[in-house]
Amino acid sequence: MPNEVFLSHSSVDRAFVIKLADALRIHGIPVWYSETDIRGAQQWHDEIGAALRRCDWLVLVLSPDAVASKWVKRELLFSLGQDRFNERIAPIIHRACDHDELSWTLSQMQMIDFENDFDEGCRNLLRVWGIGYRMLAPGES
Repeated sequence: MPNEVFLSHSSVDRAFVIKLADALRIHGIPVWYSETDIRGAQQWHDEIGAALRRCDWLVLVLSPDAVASKWVKRELLFSLGQDRFNERIAPIIHRACDHDELSWTLSQMQMIDFENDFDEGCRNLLRVWGIGYRMLAPGES
């Protein structure tokens, strides 16, 4: 079970990431991501760095916009350089993209597909941590 998961994503994918974060939190997994954890007047790059140093898992939300994001690349490269993230990076496919453009190392990792079925993607991601998936009720976030 992760102590805290860092969600690395492009801001273009915000709606998907909010839904994913809500699903993870409902299953008892603490999540950090910029939308809810950086407040006004904070130095956002410092907050991202502090969160990466604190979190013990990186969930990488892959999309064409994430591949093009310099911040997603920085977050991934930081994580790849930390021993504590060894086998604790979970790349998920939100939208089809050439993830090798982000890092050649991603092709060596098991991808979790969210592109066609959010619930099945959640089920497979939670299985990484040995957690069963409970589908969200309509209107539940």
